[in-house]
Amino acid sequence: MTEILLIILASIVLAFPLGLYLARVMRGGPMAGDALFGLIEKPLYWALGVNPARGMNWRGYVGAFLLSNVVIAVLVQIVFMTQAWLPFNPDQIPNMRWDTALHTMVSFLTNTNQQHYSGQAQLSYFAQMTAITGLQVVTPMMGLALLVATLRALFVKTDAATAQAEPVVNGDRLVNVGNYYADVVRSCVRFLLPLCLLWAVLLTSQGVPSTLAGGPTATPIDASAGMEGQKLPLGPVAAMVAAKQLGANGGGWYGPNSAVPLENPTPLANAIEIISILLIPIAVVFMLGAFTGRNRLAGLVFGCMLAMSSVSVAATVWLEGYSSTASSPLLMEGKEVRFGSDGTALWAAVTTQVTNGSVNGMHDSLSPLAGAVPMINMLVGAIWGGIGCGLLQFIVYMLLGVFLAGLMTGRTPELLGRKLETPQVRLLALLILLQPITLLVLTGITLAVPSLTGNSNPGFHAISQVFYEYTSAYANNGSGFEGLGDATPWWNLTCTLVLILGRYPLLIVPLIICAQLAAKRRAPETAGTLQLETPTFGITLIAVIVILTVLQFMPALVLGPVADHLSLTLQ
Repeated sequence: MTEILLIILASIVLAFPLGLYLARVMRGGPMAGDALFGLIEKPLYWALGVNPARGMNWRGYVGAFLLSNVVIAVLVQIVFMTQAWLPFNPDQIPNMRWDTALHTMVSFLTNTNQQHYSGQAQLSYFAQMTAITGLQVVTPMMGLALLVATLRALFVKTDAATAQAEPVVNGDRLVNVGNYYADVVRSCVRFLLPLCLLWAVLLTSQGVPSTLAGGPTATPIDASAGMEGQKLPLGPVAAMVAAKQLGANGGGWYGPNSAVPLENPTPLANAIEIISILLIPIAVVFMLGAFTGRNRLAGLVFGCMLAMSSVSVAATVWLEGYSSTASSPLLMEGKEVRFGSDGTALWAAVTTQVTNGSVNGMHDSLSPLAGAVPMINMLVGAIWGGIGCGLLQFIVYMLLGVFLAGLMTGRTPELLGRKLETPQVRLLALLILLQPITLLVLTGITLAVPSLTGNSNPGFHAISQVFYEYTSAYANNGSGFEGLGDATPWWNLTCTLVLILGRYPLLIVPLIICAQLAAKRRAPETAGTLQLETPTFGITLIAVIVILTVLQFMPALVLGPVADHLSLTLQ
């Protein structure tokens, strides 16, 4: 328990100055290091053909975001399907099958890293270093850029005369939300890449491989195994692990992820990797206060997220290590023994509170109710959430809380003096309803056709496996109940659809809503104005989140992990 508290405390302490620095980076003003970072940034802006000082309205910003995603998608798909003919392939890895390549490309493009392949066996060094690790750096910063644009629209005043924003269309009032390319380039070059370099050095010092040489061949001790030799896969693993953890990515170099000793060799490496999962999502919350000047709002967000996180961690640790089913022999396969049940439970809770998805033990082997907690974490999506998208999800809940509070008090709902009206409520309803429709419909179809599921377990656990896979894809998390035979065209194509639906609406719709609100005339505050930055509203927000999760997904949770738990206790 002491180790758990120290890891969480260290994450918060390190995240505070990092959040202040990130706010300075995203504000775009002069700062120390401009001369050095400019040597990298200026050629990038020239190659992209953009002026970083030119602002955009929300249409231009979203258009640039979608265009960059399309271009990167084409390039990455080509890499996966031609890797056998590209350099840095000492293990002679063949090209990926088209549907697996498509799912992998979309998975990493959406900052999800859901893997229907085994990395060390199905990707070359070149594909790992460029298509995989490259996306692990760029895509989380895309999410951060959309968040920052949303915050500019909602909180930060811009001068229309000096912003050089794009021409306004359809009669909308000018709302400058910044420059997409500048936001992504600055956050990558000045923030994430230096942090990844530091983390890669720390992990290399703990024994995580960092080499371009092919792995050695070892002779098995037991000759009766019928193997003359076994190839040990190595590679530049430390750099990828740093990017996957810090960027809330989660996709491992090896199939079993950080449960493999090469990827997570020591207790100190384990602690470093858990801290890196939490570090930037918490820093983004601290960035909120410094960037917008509303420290009380950042305190509200931090308090709500920390409260939900504490309950999640406590529940997972207790259910996995001390509940009635914790020591059941039926649950021992796949258990992590190097770090104990508490270490595995902490990682399982944290990696699903954030859209990370990396594991140091198999979630499929958690006790049923302990496995339900990661599902709930992903369904909420805003305990800490992903980089950018977590706080955007929280803003969605905040808008919904404002709407419900307005209904309860008989006032027109308003946020920061701007009224929430029919167009904004419709967009909000779209986001709220899209998740249950997507997850429950696809889970129902898949379970109705047993030949599609690929379950390794019958009964109630099979429901959990299918529901978890789609939930993980929608939440842009990427973890899974391993044991599910998901390397099939059905799983690859349906999960690709879920990955897209779970990523792009959440990043784009809040920006549209906040840009629409920013274009409205601001009403003066009165005695009846809803105060956001209060404990009462914080409790209201948590209640809204709990009620939404319970009402929408309780049947799936009861038929899956709850029924699975009861079946074990009755044996």
